[in-house]
Amino acid sequence: MRIVIIGRGNVAVNLELAFRRQGVNVEMRSSREGLEDIPPQTDVCIYAVRDAALAEVVSRVSLPARVLHLHTSGTMPLSVFGTDKPHAGILYPFQTLSKERPVEDFTRIPVFVEARGIDDVSAVCSLALMLTPHVYEATGQERERLHAAGVFASNFPNLLYAMAAELLQGTHIPFKTLLPLIDETAAKIHDLTPAEAQTGPARRHDTEVMRHHLALLPDGEMREVYTLLSRCIEQRYKTT
Repeated sequence: MRIVIIGRGNVAVNLELAFRRQGVNVEMRSSREGLEDIPPQTDVCIYAVRDAALAEVVSRVSLPARVLHLHTSGTMPLSVFGTDKPHAGILYPFQTLSKERPVEDFTRIPVFVEARGIDDVSAVCSLALMLTPHVYEATGQERERLHAAGVFASNFPNLLYAMAAELLQGTHIPFKTLLPLIDETAAKIHDLTPAEAQTGPARRHDTEVMRHHLALLPDGEMREVYTLLSRCIEQRYKTT
């Protein structure tokens, strides 16, 4: 099997490494150049590029009709491949990926797939199973909702970590002292539901502590975020 991955970002680098570990012949191409001479012997072409660039990049690739074309987006539809690429699908690894910190064990990552026909679904599933046993079919609507859930579960908390780090600036307390707290918070929801695991002053309706925290926060943005999230927690636990 010969795979070409278009893109050199976080997803592309991690997929390339994962396939190479499985002994697959894989080549990376920049989305900005080298798309006109992709070898016709290619079996699978994977587009790991920004959503905003996907349609334009797809339009620049011309390969034999037998080639399977896949994108890795959580939000872009299958229809982005148009009608000139009859074999098309989606290979969406659901994980936060960074090329500076490549995933060492891809077998733990769930991969969500979609394709135009039953034969292409089978082909995409077989490809995904080379990387991980956790392969699931998902419709476009399900994938969009999953992507939004991922933003709440990963991207937003990471912003809060950055704010926490800023709050500790000017003290002698390093950010690493928060790591055991962060790790335990994440570990708890393997055994408890997120609702059961919720703690903190807003959960306890401790208005004095929250008022004191607001007075400590150095800028309006932090106070706005603190107020909004605390209000959300209080509303969810009105009677407990």
